[in-house]
Amino acid sequence: MRSGRTLRPVHSSHETPGAVAARLTGRAATGVRRLSGALAEVTLDDGRTVMVKRGDGDRAAQAEAAGLRWLAESGTVRIPAVHGQDGPWLVTDRVATGRPSAEAAQRLGRELAALHASGAHALGAPPPGGPEDACIGLAPMRNVTGPDWPRWYAEHRVLPYLRSAVDEGTVRGTEATVIEQVCERLPELAGPVEPPARLHGDLWNGNVLWGAAGHAWLIDPAAHGGHRETDLAMLHLFGCPHLDRILDGYQETAPLADGWPDRIGLHQLFPLLVHAVLFGRGYAEQALAAAESALRS
Repeated sequence: MRSGRTLRPVHSSHETPGAVAARLTGRAATGVRRLSGALAEVTLDDGRTVMVKRGDGDRAAQAEAAGLRWLAESGTVRIPAVHGQDGPWLVTDRVATGRPSAEAAQRLGRELAALHASGAHALGAPPPGGPEDACIGLAPMRNVTGPDWPRWYAEHRVLPYLRSAVDEGTVRGTEATVIEQVCERLPELAGPVEPPARLHGDLWNGNVLWGAAGHAWLIDPAAHGGHRETDLAMLHLFGCPHLDRILDGYQETAPLADGWPDRIGLHQLFPLLVHAVLFGRGYAEQALAAAESALRS
């Protein structure tokens, strides 16, 4: 599904979404509908509609484009085709959205299991062509490899955001101890060793689009090689329509290791601390509760 290309930088900060769409698709723009300051729908002269997104800097757009292509190349989940990326700009297909259904959810579960099984060459590995210094939402995220999941998860996913939260005063220094204890005990808490999975990496409900044709599509990844339970834990954290059916489809295809429900909070520490850094104390309190629960498991 790799239908676009990354161009040499010729972009302008004053370029319009219509001009970007025309340049990266090779078709004239006939209409523009702005959805936000960073996102617009652009109609092309061949009748197609594409999404034009301006990311938070060149590396964010590069990481998103590489992640979308990497997920699509697995041939497992539905991903909008990338038409091109240049500087902060990204142009992809528009997904015609519908209503979530139990059937689509169960199918998504099977597709997620296949996506994860398609693998990554190492824990923390960025998508091919993606930068090491990427992002998750508006927060920086480093994609660097590690030898084992407990050590990698502590060093590159939990502790960097815990330090930032403490520095900002969102987590008190005395409170940080409970999360540090979880990191120390990760080898015994993490469950069986699993091969690196190909993760979406930011799999909350807002990044699942329910297509008009009865299929689910995934957008806005923070893709990397990681533990498959992390994607599922994020779906639990923010909720998702027919989540039970998603899990049923997943378990039919690639059953999870025993005890996985007890590890959900462990995998939620990463997104909760990211949100604590971005949005404040409420998420810090959730992260602390998740850490305390993990230590009791």
